[in-house]
Amino acid sequence: MVARRLADESVQPAAFAFNADNAKWAEWKIGLYPAGRQQSAVIPLLMRAQDQDGWISRATIETIADMLNMAYIRVLEVATFYTQFQLQPVGSRAHIQVCGTTPCQLRGAEGLIEICKSKIHHDPHHLSADGTLSWEEVECLGACVNAPMVAIFHDTYEDLTPERFEEVVDAFQAGNGASIKPGPQVARIFSAAAFGQTTLLETPTATREKFVPPAPPESPAAAVAAPAAAPAGNAPQPATTASKPRDVVEESAPAIKGTPAEAKVSTAKAEGERKAANAAAKANGKPNEAMREGATGAESDAGKIDGGDAVGKATDNAPAEGAAPAVTKKSRTIIAPKANPKEVNPVAEVGGEATLFVAPAGPADDLKLIGGVGPVLERRLNSLGIAKWSQVAALTPEDIAKVEEALSFKGRVARDNWLAQAEALARGGEAEYIRVFGKKPR
Repeated sequence: MVARRLADESVQPAAFAFNADNAKWAEWKIGLYPAGRQQSAVIPLLMRAQDQDGWISRATIETIADMLNMAYIRVLEVATFYTQFQLQPVGSRAHIQVCGTTPCQLRGAEGLIEICKSKIHHDPHHLSADGTLSWEEVECLGACVNAPMVAIFHDTYEDLTPERFEEVVDAFQAGNGASIKPGPQVARIFSAAAFGQTTLLETPTATREKFVPPAPPESPAAAVAAPAAAPAGNAPQPATTASKPRDVVEESAPAIKGTPAEAKVSTAKAEGERKAANAAAKANGKPNEAMREGATGAESDAGKIDGGDAVGKATDNAPAEGAAPAVTKKSRTIIAPKANPKEVNPVAEVGGEATLFVAPAGPADDLKLIGGVGPVLERRLNSLGIAKWSQVAALTPEDIAKVEEALSFKGRVARDNWLAQAEALARGGEAEYIRVFGKKPR
């Protein structure tokens, strides 16, 4: 698409203003958008301005930008992006858009364009001698089955022949465009078959009742506010929300608008306890004990692993004589890793890849030159002890199985042919790789 620019300064008007009706409409349209989103009305306002003057001038862009509190460049971007906006003066009585897409071309659009050239102007976007008409070729106008077709302002005229199109042009040039009925110019209904209706020939007999949505369910607020009626006689009352302790009710559901102030007591109480515990934790330097006194397990000194030795269990002290018996707490035992590394799952015990190989001395090779190895995979291979191309080239089937298990990439080595790539790189670097594979690595 060619660049779209504003018309020459020689035809630009000094100012733009909506007429009284359109100004009232624009104010209503802007009011439809929520606060802070009124700039979304820029396209409707630009279209309304074009309907009024026929095209979008520089003054139009600046006026609408001021109305929406937008930078001029933002409105200019919109006006120049959408081809529905005309950026130069158009015919005062008709601006004809001829569809030039394939279906219309196959059905005679070229003949319509020749009529525009002969009756309006040889070039598009130019006014006729009397200034009443202009034309352009556009992309699909959306009624391909009725090709060829043109659009004049907001109406389309379809199923045109060159002769009928000449009549349409003459009528608009004479100011009698209202005499031309929009839509198909042959005896068809919209896009129905041109030679008569072929489907839906029976008279409709079905009826359709208006859908009435069900009543909304009773809100939770209403259920709490309206207690159930007391059962007759001395029958026991079922447990209801109102029969629960106040703290339980208030903490099980958030407070709603209009809730009495006393309903927020439990929330304030909990917040106060949290702040007090936090202050105590900072004061004594033992946050675990301040927040949860008597915490055991991983938080106690007994629950730590020291040098891989087995650790003991965290137990509770016996209660003092005469004191209420303390609640028995479950002990937690942490088992140290097994001594034999072959019996240890390296991922589970270490939290990542275990070193399976011994990396040779010297700087590491760029493993990313191997097709299929990216930065992340290179780092993981390095963590396994693989840092050289020669190591990859020498991997045995057993080694490959270990690597793929550690990386969770079963079949990756064979699929990407790591061994052959690494062997070429190890033998002669990139030059040897290019000689063997006929392309640069990666």
